[in-house]
Amino acid sequence: MSPVPSPPDPAVPRRIAAGLVVLLGGLTALGPMTIDLYLPALPRMTRELETSETLLQLTLTAALVGLAVGQAVVGPISDAVGRRRPLLVGLAAYVLASVVCVVAPTIEVLIAGRLLQALAGAAGIVVARAVVRDLVSGRDVARLFSMLLLVTGLAPILAPVVGGQLLRFGGWRVLFGVLAAFGVVLFLAVLLGLRDSLAPERRRVGGINDALHTYARLARDRAFLGYALAGGFGFAGMFAYISASPFVYQEVFGISPQVYGLLFGANGVGLMVFSQTNGRLVRRIDPHRLLAAGQVISLLGAVLLVVGAATSAAGVPGVLVPLFVAIASFGMVGPNAMALGLARHPEAAGTASALIGTLQFVIGAVVGPLVTVVQVRSALPMAVVVAGCVAIGLAARVTLTAGLATRPARVR
Repeated sequence: MSPVPSPPDPAVPRRIAAGLVVLLGGLTALGPMTIDLYLPALPRMTRELETSETLLQLTLTAALVGLAVGQAVVGPISDAVGRRRPLLVGLAAYVLASVVCVVAPTIEVLIAGRLLQALAGAAGIVVARAVVRDLVSGRDVARLFSMLLLVTGLAPILAPVVGGQLLRFGGWRVLFGVLAAFGVVLFLAVLLGLRDSLAPERRRVGGINDALHTYARLARDRAFLGYALAGGFGFAGMFAYISASPFVYQEVFGISPQVYGLLFGANGVGLMVFSQTNGRLVRRIDPHRLLAAGQVISLLGAVLLVVGAATSAAGVPGVLVPLFVAIASFGMVGPNAMALGLARHPEAAGTASALIGTLQFVIGAVVGPLVTVVQVRSALPMAVVVAGCVAIGLAARVTLTAGLATRPARVR
C-alpha cells in the first residue's frame, strides 16, 4: 500500500537558515561545476590528448549520463535511509573520481573518470532538492528553489572564468584538482553541519520493488511528467549551448578563453536575475503562470537566435543577445517546473527529485552531441538545437498538464 502524502516534518523549522541555503546551493552546484569548470580548456584538451572534438564531447556526455543514473539510484535510497548517509558516501566518491580525472593519461580514462565523478556527484543534487521538500511546502518550495538557483547561479558564472584564468598558470588537469578540493569542502561541511531532514518514521521501506513501483506511479502522473519534461528540455537546451559554446565562441568567433569565460558568466548573471525575479513574483503569481511565461520568453529568444545565426545580419551580437534571453529565462522555467513536480508527490520527494533530475540529464546527454556531431563552423547547429529543445519542452507542458495542473496527484 502506498503511503499517504505527508506535509513537511513538523519537527523541522519552516524558515531555513542562510548557511543551510548556501550549503544546499553548493551541493546543487556540483552539477554545473563538474560540467562548466573545464569548458575553456576543451579546445586545448583536444590537441593535448590528440583526440577529436566529438570524442572529447563524450567527457561531457559521460558527465550527464552519470548525473542522470546517479540521481535515479540515490533518490530512492535517500527516501529509505535518510538524506545524510548517501550524501556523505557520494561526496567521498566524488573526490576520488576527480583525482582519477587529474591523472588520466588518455581520453578513454578521462571519460571513465568523468562518468564516475558524475555518478557520485549526483548525490549532492538530488539530496539537496529533497531536503528542500522536507523542510518547506507550497509556494515556499518554488521560492526556495529560486534562492538555491541564486547560489547555484554563481557556478556557471565563476567556473568558466576561474577555469580560463587557471589555464594561464597550469594545464587542464589543475581544473579537476579544483573540483576534488570543492568536493572535500562540501564533505566536511555536510559532516560537521548538516543533520538529517528526513525523520526515521517518514522513511520509505520496501527496497528495489518499492522504488520501481514509485517510479512507475510517478511516470503515470501526466501533470508530473509534463513539468518534468518542461524542465528537462529547458535544461537540454541550456546544455546544447554549454556543449557548443566553447567551439562557437573561440573557434568560430575567435574569442579568447578568458573572454569566453566572461561571456559565459554573463549568461549566468541573467540566469540569476530571472531566478530571483521569479522568487519575488511567486509570492503573488501562480507558479503555473510563471512557468508558462518563462517558456514563452525562452522560445522568443531561441527563434531570434536561429534567425541571427542563419543570416549573420547582426553579426556576433545577433547571436549573443538572443542566446542570453533563451538561456537566462531558464531561471524562471527550472524552479517552477521542479516545485510544481515535487508538490504533487511530497511522500516521495527524493524519488520524485531523482526522476526529474534524471530526465534532465538523460535528455541533455542525448542532445549534447548533436551540436558537435560535425565540425563546428557556425552558430547555426547550436541555435537550431536550443530552439528545438525549448519548443518541445513548451509543447510537453501544455499537452500533459492541460486540465490537470491544479488537481492534486492521486496516490495509488
